[in-house]
Amino acid sequence: MPKTDIKIHDLIGMIERGELRLPEMQRKFVWTATRVRDLFDSLYRGYPSGSILVWETDQEQPTRDLAIDQGKSPFYGHKLLLDGQQRLTSLSVVIQGKPVTVRGRKRPIDLLFNLEHPDTVEEVLEVEDDEILNQDDELEEIPAPEEESIETSLPERLKKRTFVVYARSLENDPHWIQVTDVFSGKSDWELLKSRVTGPEDPKYQKYSERLSRLRKIRDYQYVMQILDRNLSYEEVAEIFVRVNSLFAKLRGSDLALAQITAKWRNSLDLFEQFREDCAKQGFSLDLGLIVRTLIVFATGQSRFKTVGSLTESHLQNAWKETRQGITFAMDFLRANAGIEDVSLLSSPYFVIAYAVVGVRNRERLKPEEERILLHWLYVANAKGHYSGSSETTLDSDLSIILRQNDLKGLLAQLQAQFGRLTIEPEDLNGRNWRSPLYSTAFLAMKRRGAKDWRSGLEISYTHSGKSNKIESHHIFPKSILKERGVDKRTINEIANLAFIGGATNRWISNRPPEVYLPQVLKERGEEGLIRHGIPIDAGYWKIENYPKFLVWRRSALAHMINDLFESVDSSDTKRKK
Repeated sequence: MPKTDIKIHDLIGMIERGELRLPEMQRKFVWTATRVRDLFDSLYRGYPSGSILVWETDQEQPTRDLAIDQGKSPFYGHKLLLDGQQRLTSLSVVIQGKPVTVRGRKRPIDLLFNLEHPDTVEEVLEVEDDEILNQDDELEEIPAPEEESIETSLPERLKKRTFVVYARSLENDPHWIQVTDVFSGKSDWELLKSRVTGPEDPKYQKYSERLSRLRKIRDYQYVMQILDRNLSYEEVAEIFVRVNSLFAKLRGSDLALAQITAKWRNSLDLFEQFREDCAKQGFSLDLGLIVRTLIVFATGQSRFKTVGSLTESHLQNAWKETRQGITFAMDFLRANAGIEDVSLLSSPYFVIAYAVVGVRNRERLKPEEERILLHWLYVANAKGHYSGSSETTLDSDLSIILRQNDLKGLLAQLQAQFGRLTIEPEDLNGRNWRSPLYSTAFLAMKRRGAKDWRSGLEISYTHSGKSNKIESHHIFPKSILKERGVDKRTINEIANLAFIGGATNRWISNRPPEVYLPQVLKERGEEGLIRHGIPIDAGYWKIENYPKFLVWRRSALAHMINDLFESVDSSDTKRKK
């Protein structure tokens, strides 16, 4: 296999001209901005950075663009990038100052370079303002409770770093400069004139040397390994799978996808278009979940190890059932279960289970079957049914649905897994927004008809705009509780969270409940609080009674959640109240 040394700026030029593209089997750009930061830090220090693997072919192959704008090569032959996409995309975006396309949106990756960085490598902790590139606020309808701001201490925590992801608190610090500006063609004086007194300033020479060292990243040479042009697409796909399996760079779904696209050309476009259609309905499904569902319909189990034995026609037939099944699952979850967004599920594997149920029953459910499925969903979701050995659990569920065709068996399996199928107040003790009980509490309040305290809108994931978009509100403000020495775990309990619109959350700000809840009670009546599981006894609203409030509300939430379960419980003997 021939090898050649090639500089980064030459690789970027190949990408820009469209001479270097991706084969259909390649996943999209997934690196976070912090990964990009670390790549630049390694290259700046001259550390090894792996190699590049390409396939040079004259054959017409299904290809895709990288996540940045590319031109069209006038030549028929081209090189397809098999290993190195994440690195080369990152380098192109930062060095050229072009945006990267992530989840259909274009955005920049802004890195800052520390002109006063220490000469030795320092280990420092990660910080809040090192935002990840893939964060998408629009998809996070109920965001996690905000952590305390650390902006005042950020410069001190970062001054030992050489590169950081752009942070607001460093914007006007003369020691930090945007990396893209350094590669823009500007002279050292243009970049440094606001940071030094003049060319005779001792810092000017120091900074100029460091900028020159940074620019030399463009001359870093990667070893490019080139696969023989006579190889078939199927052989290249096998090499791709083996290379990435060896170094554990890809998930099982990514490797399975490579094998599928090798057999079924242009199938990736179908999968991605369907994913976009699902997202428009509030279900932002990972491509890996869609691929796993396809494997389920093709093989009757969820593991990817059997992909290699599947034929193109087999995959195409399974894809029809996959589309049908996932569509049914989304409709059932949204319309029958009140699940308006996939983030309300403790695992996306519920989508697969319901997809199989829909196809297995030809999208016709009897009332009794609907109640069983809802009861199973609510309890399994709250209990974290698919945590742990998720594939094993899913395959067990699939066996019950496909082979036994006994939906009551799902509940029996749940009973064997957890014993009790109810929620007790102590189950909520210390649980925060990461717990499956968080979304279950939302569903229970929604079923009770909980409304926003100012707009009167029922809480829902379908609200749009900053005013009505649902947020998590700390009933007892974090700042006040922290001043009183309450630990973070207790402050962020589900029992201290309410679901209200953004405008209402900002109206309350950090006022204590004994100040703002009387007004809520006056405007919305007792039901306005009861439906949120909040006591109407004003004694519980006092800061000194926070421990008593938590005890009371854990009990109230447990009761509301159990009522949600019981509303669809089809067993002969229902839980006693």
